Amino acid sequence: MSGHSKWATTKHKKAAIDAKRGKLFARLIKNIEVAARTGGGDPAGNPTLYDAIQKAKKNSVPADNIKRAVNRGSGAEAGGADWQTISYEGYGPAGVAMLVECLTDNKNRAAADVRTAFNKNGGNLADPGSVSYLFNRVGTIEVEKADGIDEDAILMAVLDAGAEEVVEGEETFTVLCDPATLVEVRTALQEAQIEYDSAEVRWQATTEVELDLAKYRQVMRLIDALDDSDDVQDVFTNLSVSPEVQAQYEEEE
Repeated sequence: MSGHSKWATTKHKKAAIDAKRGKLFARLIKNIEVAARTGGGDPAGNPTLYDAIQKAKKNSVPADNIKRAVNRGSGAEAGGADWQTISYEGYGPAGVAMLVECLTDNKNRAAADVRTAFNKNGGNLADPGSVSYLFNRVGTIEVEKADGIDEDAILMAVLDAGAEEVVEGEETFTVLCDPATLVEVRTALQEAQIEYDSAEVRWQATTEVELDLAKYRQVMRLIDALDDSDDVQDVFTNLSVSPEVQAQYEEEE
């Protein structure tokens, strides 16, 4: 029985991973379609499309899927959806501020999904503007750690292009810049032959709320519920946890 139980657990984990990969692919494809629709299908003349394609490739989205998404978005191929961007603001457990960005072809469905996730997981939606003031729009470029690449090498490459800061994480360096200089900073990395995983404009919290393990679990349940919606593209929060709490949480997963 223990062998059967272990196999069932393994299958469940694999199914969960496959489901997450499928959702990630769908979100990356949506970004490509929208970028091609708004700026044209030529990545050379459309930096947003270039970066959307780059991120999709880094996440192993098949080349055929990328090409078809570009064609649908640019109108070269039928079948593109009328994707619309809509954002929601709210608070999760422990007063964590949350911004939820959706890309949807059905605003009523997206609104219902987001509202249900908040209501069932200890959160509450807020009026527009009541949460977003706690965040700034920031250009972010993720660089995977590799031999010969350190914080000094990245700084040398990007400072003159307008980068403001390089933040070291466990597996990546994050280059922060004004959204207006994102393309210049990304180009400076390319010219220095430093590969990057993604370049995009994101929300960054100006203040953070530190959580213990119990509160972190509660907030992550809400984030997971939001991620379950096909309409939700990104969830930004001002939560903070210590490395110890993060490690404890990951052990439970």
